Amino acid sequence: MKLLQVPTIALEQRIKEEMEINPALEEGPEEDEQETRDDENDEITDGQEDEFTDGDRDEAGEREDADFDISDYIQDDEPYYKLNVNNTSPDEERTEMPISSGSTFHEALYNQLGLTNLDEKSRQIATQIIGSLDDDGYLRREIRALVDDLAFSRNIETTEEEVLAVLKIIQSFDPPGIGARDLRECLLLQLERKEDAYPEIAHAKEIIDKHMDEFSKKHYEKIEKSMNLDADEMKEAFNEILHLNPRPGGSYSDDIRSAQHIVPDFMITNSDGDLELTLNSRNAPELRISRQYVEMLETYSKDSKASKASKDAMMFVKQKLDAAKWFIDAIRQRQITLIRTMDAIMNYQKEYFLEGDEKKLKPMILKDIADVVGLDISTISRVANSKYVQTHFGTFLLKSFFSEALSTDSGEEVSSREVKKILSDAIGNEDKRKPLPDEKLMKLLNDKGYNIARRTVAKYREQLGIPVARLRKEL
Repeated sequence: MKLLQVPTIALEQRIKEEMEINPALEEGPEEDEQETRDDENDEITDGQEDEFTDGDRDEAGEREDADFDISDYIQDDEPYYKLNVNNTSPDEERTEMPISSGSTFHEALYNQLGLTNLDEKSRQIATQIIGSLDDDGYLRREIRALVDDLAFSRNIETTEEEVLAVLKIIQSFDPPGIGARDLRECLLLQLERKEDAYPEIAHAKEIIDKHMDEFSKKHYEKIEKSMNLDADEMKEAFNEILHLNPRPGGSYSDDIRSAQHIVPDFMITNSDGDLELTLNSRNAPELRISRQYVEMLETYSKDSKASKASKDAMMFVKQKLDAAKWFIDAIRQRQITLIRTMDAIMNYQKEYFLEGDEKKLKPMILKDIADVVGLDISTISRVANSKYVQTHFGTFLLKSFFSEALSTDSGEEVSSREVKKILSDAIGNEDKRKPLPDEKLMKLLNDKGYNIARRTVAKYREQLGIPVARLRKEL
């Protein structure tokens, strides 16, 4: 179950960890085996099945009974390479996941700190402040708490005034808005870098400085009346504010995260109306039991006058071989479970995977797939929550294909995802000066034949990450 939850990109690391603690487990083909092995497919395709033995083992990987037969490990009539898990072609190149080399905003701030002309005490204070910034670039820690931190961690006695003076210097660093203690201060710091000669800049500053509460709640009429501005002046000032960055530190972390691509576990291709399912070959690593350890066990088993030390060594070798066989079987079972589950989902949602139209998605719950494949619902849940499939119209988390059912006026059951799609399109096409409230969205869906209550509309809107009508209002 634990291996089933491991994503494709982390499976290689999990195998590496297992090989480090178990020398009887090896990866890759042996040179003399490659010539005798039949060519195998790059990927596991739908329908492939292996046979497994489910011998009871304890947590250490050892069989519960102490007796064992050397033939469990050495079989003359079975080619040695059949102990391997191989689903990659000889010419396939293994590529490592690219890692971003971009620096964090903390490093950028430390570099700028090195260019300032500060005394040693102020530099220590600045270092403490930079280290206290969160990933968005905000200083969430109270100034009084920073004074205590400096006393305990750096043995520096200082005052809140000194810390605030150094904070002002850090707030002059790039990116603009860094070191702010709240959103209002962050936006003001950025506006202060702009030319006051432009009226829209001055208006934007006044809005953030004196009317931040009304601005956040989109009470535009109150701001317009209080500042005596016309519609065009308000729009220009708001455009300036909307171009500011509310997460000045986030731009660095976003650059790093952008290099971490999703690695799909499955691929579905549409060949003239026929769906073909394949499993990413990285889910099917080439593992084998160490021949050296098998030969060691054979040698120990033939020694009828073995000493206690030799018997202990034989038990150690047996433990490692058992653990290696168990791990290889677990990887195989993981492959079979993945392909069976995805095959059931693909066939259940065949119309959707053929066309990519979300309206073709049928209502589907975990139990529907569990009944088809004969597995526990918890097993299906583990696969759906952590695995991705690549199609000709995008890459998706399996969990997104599961949805509850809603009924139409005709009594037909439709997927809640279909309703969410219509809801999202309606909000996307609304007049932003007069956004549609939940009541009108409910009526719109009811007119289309979907029996849905206002509270359900609100629930789906929140699941889509769409705010209420008042907060969607634009000038």
